[in-house]
Amino acid sequence: MEQADKKIKLAVNGGISFGAKLNAKQLNVIAAYMDAGDELELTTFQQLYINVPENEINLVKEKFREAGLSCYPVGNFVKSLRTCNFCKGEEKEGMPVAIELNERIAGKSVPFTLRPAYTGCPIGCGEPLVNDIGVMKLKNGYDLYIGGKAKGKDAKTGVLFLEQLDPENLYQVVERLIDIYSEHGKKREPFFKFINRYGIDNLKEQLAV
Repeated sequence: MEQADKKIKLAVNGGISFGAKLNAKQLNVIAAYMDAGDELELTTFQQLYINVPENEINLVKEKFREAGLSCYPVGNFVKSLRTCNFCKGEEKEGMPVAIELNERIAGKSVPFTLRPAYTGCPIGCGEPLVNDIGVMKLKNGYDLYIGGKAKGKDAKTGVLFLEQLDPENLYQVVERLIDIYSEHGKKREPFFKFINRYGIDNLKEQLAV
């Protein structure tokens, strides 16, 4: 059997912007790579899953990016940053920081799918407290939560790991946390289980190195 027709799943969205929106041009570009019976899967992480031919993956990604769509791998990777809708404006809610953080971490390979979230104020529309890594902007700093879990009977809020980080420290800490998880996490070990096993204090010691 020829492998030319093999399809792989690709995650796309409109990137980090004012709300989770797609315009007509973007929808048309997506539709161009779908057959009449195909369906789009909308995830809770503000992504659309589309199956595209494996032998056309690079072309498809380029066409999507030209239309302003962001493309991400599906599987055991860091997901694109889930965000609030930035209802009070770009600078006030830290959109440039959210964009930069997403650029640095989304798509990194990890032991198990990792879900980061960001919100620009204490209302928490981006749900940072119930995701693996959560960032909440408070005044001029960024609070970092880790180990949240949104699903199951054992659902819980994350632990406040560090408070009032400036943007550069936030980027460095989050990237380092992901690196530690990638290095020491077991295959298919969820991030919250890794934290329970590895220990908060141990993580803080590693970050101090």
